[in-house]
Amino acid sequence: MRLEERYTNEIKDALMKKYEYKSVMQIPKLDKVVINMGVGDARENSKAVESAANDLTLITGQKAVITKAKKSVATFKVREGMNIGCKVTLRGSKMYEFVDRLFNAALPRVRDFRGINPNAFDGRGNYALGIKEQLIFPEIDYDKIDKIRGMDIIFVTTAQTDEEARELLTLMGAPFTK
Repeated sequence: MRLEERYTNEIKDALMKKYEYKSVMQIPKLDKVVINMGVGDARENSKAVESAANDLTLITGQKAVITKAKKSVATFKVREGMNIGCKVTLRGSKMYEFVDRLFNAALPRVRDFRGINPNAFDGRGNYALGIKEQLIFPEIDYDKIDKIRGMDIIFVTTAQTDEEARELLTLMGAPFTK
């Protein structure tokens, strides 16, 4: 059974019982997943951003948007409007499919993997996860990448507290450390 179908049935029931919500609209749900890849060597290598965007498109199945610098920062030699990274915002069935692949296929491929940090919540029910290399995703071919890049994955939920969001992600299969 797909994660999206399981969410509508089992996960909602479990959350309703545990937190005793008065309405089904109070049950927290995953709103969106944002994957961001900053490209540090973008100012020397103009092709680096396109390469990162292609990797992100392969991983997510959705076209990546190239992000530009909002301000000029002299210490980083970055000017306003320069291409500095790429991002993808996933919603709906693509989001659930990505979350399922991340928790069940990609994260277990990390060397010395013991689980993800259960304390990386922002206080409003959103969770941020950093990955050091894009090679953990099975879609990426080791021979075709030009450089190992990391990425940030942010899970945006409708939960009011971090505890509710942690329970939601745990029920979805997030491998938190104990």
